[in-house]
Amino acid sequence: MSTGSSTVEAAVRAERTRILSELLSDLPALADVAVATMREEIPAYEAQGPAFHADVRDQVVKHYRAKLGVLLEDRTVTLEDITFTRRAAMRRARAGVALADYINAFRVGQQVFWEAVVERAGHAYAGREAALTLAAPLMRYCDFASTHAANAYMEFQQYAAAEAVRESRDLLETLLTGAVPTRGRELAAAQAHGLAPDARTPLLVVIAVLAGPAAPVATGPDQGADARHAACAAIARTGGNGTRTLSVVRQSEIVAIPVLGPGVDAEELCDRLQGVRESLAAEGVRLAMGISTVAAGTAEIPQAYQEARAVLDFVPEDGGVAALPRITPFQYLALKADDTARHLVDRRITALLSEDRARGGVLTATIRAFAGADLNLRVAAERLQIHPNTAQYRLRRIQERTGRSLRSINDLLELLVAIALHDALPTNAGRERLGAATNEGRGRADVRSLHEPR
Repeated sequence: MSTGSSTVEAAVRAERTRILSELLSDLPALADVAVATMREEIPAYEAQGPAFHADVRDQVVKHYRAKLGVLLEDRTVTLEDITFTRRAAMRRARAGVALADYINAFRVGQQVFWEAVVERAGHAYAGREAALTLAAPLMRYCDFASTHAANAYMEFQQYAAAEAVRESRDLLETLLTGAVPTRGRELAAAQAHGLAPDARTPLLVVIAVLAGPAAPVATGPDQGADARHAACAAIARTGGNGTRTLSVVRQSEIVAIPVLGPGVDAEELCDRLQGVRESLAAEGVRLAMGISTVAAGTAEIPQAYQEARAVLDFVPEDGGVAALPRITPFQYLALKADDTARHLVDRRITALLSEDRARGGVLTATIRAFAGADLNLRVAAERLQIHPNTAQYRLRRIQERTGRSLRSINDLLELLVAIALHDALPTNAGRERLGAATNEGRGRADVRSLHEPR
């Protein structure tokens, strides 16, 4: 590359940085121009009140700031950059703004931004070239953001259309009392959600609450209420076999009753719910979600609701999914155990487990692997990827420290119970371990892997 071309490229890069920096400095004024242009070109926006216009301006500022950040860092826009979009789309749908007008507002915002780029580029060659380098990434940002906004708008609009009627809320309350709808609109709503009263269709009850620190409220409606409704709309889409999941915001919680139709098992539905939680988390909406065992028909919904409420206690403070279909009765009992159960554990075992955890947990892993291999030392060693002699040495160490032989069923069971109780300690460390365990195995946030061989 010649010195001349290198000098030109450096000048273009410098001009690009200058343009973007000036836009960042002038961002409030630029947002004012964008909102004024939207009100001038979009009658539906002009017809709204001051609170709506303030919310629009806040969104323009956030988009411009995100856009400038992406351009200054010279990278591709991601969902993490525009986490605020979902709730804004929901507010536009709730305000009755047509989708065409909402997307038109994105076009206007992009137009105002581009005109500001051209104005600051000036007439010099380096400035014009710098502006041209911004054209493609600006289009990519606008396409990405407007597509995501449109999808969120449609998702909430479908949710609102299905849930705005009182029948859905009344239906949920009826089901939670153990009653069965038999006629009228309530029965029709039940059938639309696959909850026909004469069927023993397997179903789950899901309870979700907001987790983690609440997002600060800049302008517009309560962020917590917005987040709950956005999450409720997303959960409503988890149904399969042509049915829509009954999903309702009930005070501070979201209650959903997904049906397990033909070809859809509890594991698959838990995967879908986990996917919803992860996608919402990427947008700044953190959920703690509890999922009941499989209920056999609507008559068992009250009990399933209590199960979902109880299992929420297993979720770390920063959110996750605790899914009862993914854990065994043994694991559940360990998680629910009190201090008395832990005091019954031999102190030699407790001391070994505490020391082993601090050193990486190799002995605990050996106990699990040995049990998982049905007491076959060679198979356990293969799963641990160690030599059988090493595995045998570890078994001797465990017996010397605890007085328990892993070849004795009673002793092995006692050690497994002690491990389960140790893992489920109701302390910060225990919750951190639960949080880590819930992310193991295909990215699932459940409690299944808490006691599995590693």
